[in-house]
Amino acid sequence: MTINRIDQLYRSILLSKYFVKGWGKPEDFKQLFEFRKRVCRRETCYKLVSKDFPVNIDKKEETNEYKLLEGHFISPFGQYLPDLVPDESKKAYFQVLIPKAWETDKSNYRPMVIHMAGTGDHYFWRRRNLIAKPLLKESNIGSIILENPFYGHRKPAKQVASILHNVSDIFVMGGCLMLEALVLFHWCEREGFGPLGVTGLSMGGHMASLAATNWPKPLVLVPCLSWSTASGVFTEGVLSGAIPWDLLEDQYRREHTFKDEIEKMMTLIDGDAYRAGEHFARTYPSSLISMGENISPPSTPTPTTPATPSPNVDLMTSQERHNLLASIHNKLGLLTEWTSGNTVHPSG
Repeated sequence: MTINRIDQLYRSILLSKYFVKGWGKPEDFKQLFEFRKRVCRRETCYKLVSKDFPVNIDKKEETNEYKLLEGHFISPFGQYLPDLVPDESKKAYFQVLIPKAWETDKSNYRPMVIHMAGTGDHYFWRRRNLIAKPLLKESNIGSIILENPFYGHRKPAKQVASILHNVSDIFVMGGCLMLEALVLFHWCEREGFGPLGVTGLSMGGHMASLAATNWPKPLVLVPCLSWSTASGVFTEGVLSGAIPWDLLEDQYRREHTFKDEIEKMMTLIDGDAYRAGEHFARTYPSSLISMGENISPPSTPTPTTPATPSPNVDLMTSQERHNLLASIHNKLGLLTEWTSGNTVHPSG
């Protein structure tokens, strides 16, 4: 993996280590991966949080432009897995910015977006001043700023800054935010807010994506500077130098439960995602029918017979796919080297 100058600079000033206590307890991972079966399916996850889940508003302030509410609720994740969530993180804190213009607007149009925190974004002030207030001023969009578990008021007493002690903590953080977002979506509906959205920057964008997957109604999702996984950041990217790899390797070798039991649990819930996508493409459009889409079935082949790929569609072999990915990787490597100043820039 090619490292650009920004990564190099960030690593040079990164003094703290993440996951300083290692993986976490093997039994914690067992609980997490078992509970994951319920969280990773929208139908079961949605039912984990009731529509009337209690939400408390503790403080109200008003300015000429907006109302500011502060509130809290008990994290549902902490109720299901109480031993995994630190006591300080079991209560979720949030702020709400509501435009004063809504008071005179009779259209019942009350757009509201939840802002998830990026790495190191403690408390509320960054998102409130840099994102929520401009959204309110420019577009009359309300905002809910949710504080991350392990951050701000929810930071464990012995934790330093944003440095999570265990690898398991980041799974707990994601699980908490997924269910806490459901609490806030339900609260918004009870309060008459909508349409609803969720957004976040970097890690916050990833958490926003997780939260959006389990809401069964129309929802705006805007993940910024994020992807479907953060693994590359820790294994190859900017934070790889902050991970105590020797400690993690030593614990993995000494604790046989990780390899004998937990590793076997680390599978996709519905099988291999790539093969599922490939099967969907090969059997289209009959694959849509099996998903319950309201379309007319093709005359041939029938839905019970796998569709034959169109002669105009050239599905790649595994070797062709490998060659294509290698070519893309090389081009991206050259581009990254060029932008980082490691190669001579072309003239003009």
